[in-house]
Amino acid sequence: MSNVGLLYVGAVLFINGLMLLDIVPAKAAAAMNLFVGGMQVVFPTLIILQADGDPGTILGASGLYLFGFTYLYVAWNTLTGAPGEGLGWFSLFVAACAVVYGGLQFTDSIADPVFGVIWFSWAVLWFLFFLLLGRGQAGLTRFTGWFTLLLGIFTGAVPALLLLTGNYATGPTEGIVAAVLGVVILAVSWILGRTRGPATAERPEPVRTEGP
Repeated sequence: MSNVGLLYVGAVLFINGLMLLDIVPAKAAAAMNLFVGGMQVVFPTLIILQADGDPGTILGASGLYLFGFTYLYVAWNTLTGAPGEGLGWFSLFVAACAVVYGGLQFTDSIADPVFGVIWFSWAVLWFLFFLLLGRGQAGLTRFTGWFTLLLGIFTGAVPALLLLTGNYATGPTEGIVAAVLGVVILAVSWILGRTRGPATAERPEPVRTEGP
């Protein structure tokens, strides 16, 4: 169930990246944020209700709420015209939690270095949302937009499709490859974000120990 949710997290990050790049209007992106945000609240609730108190399952589902609430917050701000500071500071909270969830992926009980790297990349992304919305650093808008869009593909859609088709693999080697790819995506996003002046947008964005 969470793997299905991860696929649509990739979709909403892709759309929100386009929103930050002024390609998709904010109101046109609101529906996807509502759909995926709702999914990311309903799915973990169902998982926890069926977990029979298993701590590992509950831990895995708990992180999904961070992202579900983010997307619902984005939709709320867009549809009501509310300022972005609240979402920005919530994004800082999400970024800090993502660091913890990422570290847990490297423990013997989970042992998933690839998703450890993915969680750390989400921590960076949500920290950018904090800087953009909570601190008003509008010059980061295009950089954040490109990073959101690319992470939607490489930390959402790609791993979800690998998991759903039974082709997902993780380990030290795959973790190193994922880390290198993450750095490349960050660098490419920075370069693309500098190709024009900063977008004129004060837009919210948006994002296993299952995934967002």
